[in-house]
Amino acid sequence: MVTQRGRRDDAGSPGRPPRRSRRQDTPDADNAPTAEIPAVPAEGTGRNGDAPEAVRAKQIPEAAVARLAVYLRVLSGMSEQGATTVSSEELSQAAGVNSAKLRKDLSYLGSYGTRGVGYEVSVLVSQIERILGLTRQHKVAVVGIGNLGHALANYGGFPGRGFPVEALFDLDADLIGVPVGGLPVSHMDDIPRVCAERGISIGVIATPPTAAQSVCDRLVAGGVQCILNFAPVVLQVPAHIEVRKVDLAVELQILSFHVARRADDAAGNQGNSGLPGTGLPSDNGKGGRNGSGPDSGRGMVVRG
Repeated sequence: MVTQRGRRDDAGSPGRPPRRSRRQDTPDADNAPTAEIPAVPAEGTGRNGDAPEAVRAKQIPEAAVARLAVYLRVLSGMSEQGATTVSSEELSQAAGVNSAKLRKDLSYLGSYGTRGVGYEVSVLVSQIERILGLTRQHKVAVVGIGNLGHALANYGGFPGRGFPVEALFDLDADLIGVPVGGLPVSHMDDIPRVCAERGISIGVIATPPTAAQSVCDRLVAGGVQCILNFAPVVLQVPAHIEVRKVDLAVELQILSFHVARRADDAAGNQGNSGLPGTGLPSDNGKGGRNGSGPDSGRGMVVRG
């Protein structure tokens, strides 16, 4: 349902001036028209004293945030290749979205491009980085130094994108004190103290599912604000903690569905009945956010 503005049913009553309907929250915020976004001045502060970027960030649907990250990756590649401008059609094709949705997403930044010229690549990169909070670094801690944890700790792409790995944790006595990716591994019991001392804002859980909730609690106690969870388990966190879940098995199962559907469709074209061609709804970047409401009055939220 799209929010509508205009006259109410009784707007034409004698002696009564036209009234505007109140804007209503809708579950399908990603489909709200761009015109509904209030203009944000380039300088100064917002209504509640927020910086313009903070005001814009509060207005951006989560699905659009995921696409902005994709646009930034594409634009960074274009910039490295020497591109200075890009049209909405070129950028939308490279990012895998339709041009109308891309223009709407970019309008959240206050960027509308120039007719016949397109968008300046460097300006778009700068705007998206500000909105995504990439103008400052976010220190990361990785908990669980198994195969996945080792790979994350050794990945050189994080620091250059503003996510330096500053702490590693594990329970294995043979790993404690051993440097991985240049950092010594600390014991999990030290998570709250080390995270608080080093100003860790993002925690990555790469442990078995049985340990994930305990690790999550310790990260929260250490002041970590956001958690990236690779463990296939539902986490309970305070409402102010943001959790993103990466379940590779689920992603593979979804791909398996599409493979099976296409095979069945091909068989159907030869006279066999097949699955409906509609398939599952595409996530488009929204599935990682896992919240299902308040948790029985404890001020906790279930994050899948």
